[in-house]
Amino acid sequence: MNRLNATKDFWLAALRADGPALRDAVAETGPDAAVPGCPGWTTADLVEHLTAVLRWVRELAPRGVIDKPAPRVVPEPRPEWQEALDGLRREITGTIETLDALDPDLPSWTWPAQAKKAGFWQRRLAHEMSVHRWDAEAAAGRPTPIETKLAADGVSEVLDTWLPAGYRKGPTDLHGVVHLVATDASYEWFVRLRGAGIALLDTGTILDSDDHHARAQATGTASDLLLTLMGRAETDKLAVLGDPRLVTALRAG
Repeated sequence: MNRLNATKDFWLAALRADGPALRDAVAETGPDAAVPGCPGWTTADLVEHLTAVLRWVRELAPRGVIDKPAPRVVPEPRPEWQEALDGLRREITGTIETLDALDPDLPSWTWPAQAKKAGFWQRRLAHEMSVHRWDAEAAAGRPTPIETKLAADGVSEVLDTWLPAGYRKGPTDLHGVVHLVATDASYEWFVRLRGAGIALLDTGTILDSDDHHARAQATGTASDLLLTLMGRAETDKLAVLGDPRLVTALRAG
């Protein structure tokens, strides 16, 4: 695994780019378009989900405590479409302003077993927005790739956060090492699967005597790797060698 040097400013820049692009895409489609990456969802569902997530994080991240917050609430009834779009715009703007004002080391509740700091949310919302921006553009019939460095960090987030926390959609009975290679970012990852267990290997400290030989390798752009891991694309977008089931075992959910 290469060391990614993503920072608060990098993640906020991604939010500033992907937030308006997402809103433009859902405004273009209207409320009833199907969202291919979220089966059963319409664009109205996507807007409702994102608005609630942004509001929730905007309220919890600045508290300066690690106590678990109240559950996220989706207001009812659902507002009219133009009001929903305006609400999403306000939450995007307000959340960016809130996260920009926070020291990444400020104590904050987070859901994985990691350091309880506000920087988690700066990173998490950048990736939440980027993948859902792709969803919204897919609903509009014009999806564009996730920016290369952001997508590479998104792959790392799946492997260092989602999967160790138990958010796996793929099979959990497989064993072996998976090698992921981002062709456009000069990044690679080695992941060891032991049934339900998973370990992201640090290639900078792997010893020659370690058994890190891959039983499967998946190669593609960073965006295609991330979209595959997040269930938005099939493995046929990638060049896969070895056992393809090991690649699907890395899908987050």
